[in-house]
Amino acid sequence: MAPVSIVLFHSVCGLTADVHAAAERLRAAGHEVVTPDLFEGATAASVEEGMRMREKEGSPDRDELLRRAVTATAPLLDRGLVYAGFSLGGSVAQTLALADEKARGLLLFSGTSDIPEDAAVDDLPVQLHVGDPDAFEPHDWLTAWYLRMQRAGADVEVHRHPGVGHLYTHASLDDYDEDAAEATWRTALGFLETL
Repeated sequence: MAPVSIVLFHSVCGLTADVHAAAERLRAAGHEVVTPDLFEGATAASVEEGMRMREKEGSPDRDELLRRAVTATAPLLDRGLVYAGFSLGGSVAQTLALADEKARGLLLFSGTSDIPEDAAVDDLPVQLHVGDPDAFEPHDWLTAWYLRMQRAGADVEVHRHPGVGHLYTHASLDDYDEDAAEATWRTALGFLETL
């Protein structure tokens, strides 16, 4: 297995210890990992707090977050990146991966985004891990997302984890589920080995 270069985007909670721990897990498997801070140091202790933080006046909107993400990834594009992200960060990762002809893969944890009608990729490997059910990623949405992603040319896997919270991989949050998180990481690391 050759190591891959991964850009890992944080959730609405910001660049927390949970994201750093995820990055270290990926590095321990031999991968290079960059963790852009789209919130410029702001963090939240829960999804609800993070959502309130995002709604405050002066908080960066989606366009600004994407601009920051593009700025962070631009120097790395020649490497052929794997884009990854948690929740909101998954949405950012997906947007960038679909626009990068050299993207090697897309690894999503609890987060997806709209897919442009003209999106087209060449067998981009995509893996999504999501709670079942997840209020932020309802079944109807995920079914439509899966079909659109396939139509765009991606090679998509969806792994549903019954009965877990939204950010179940984040050990500091109430959503955390150790068994599901460990199963997710085993599957995700296996996915990265195929890229």
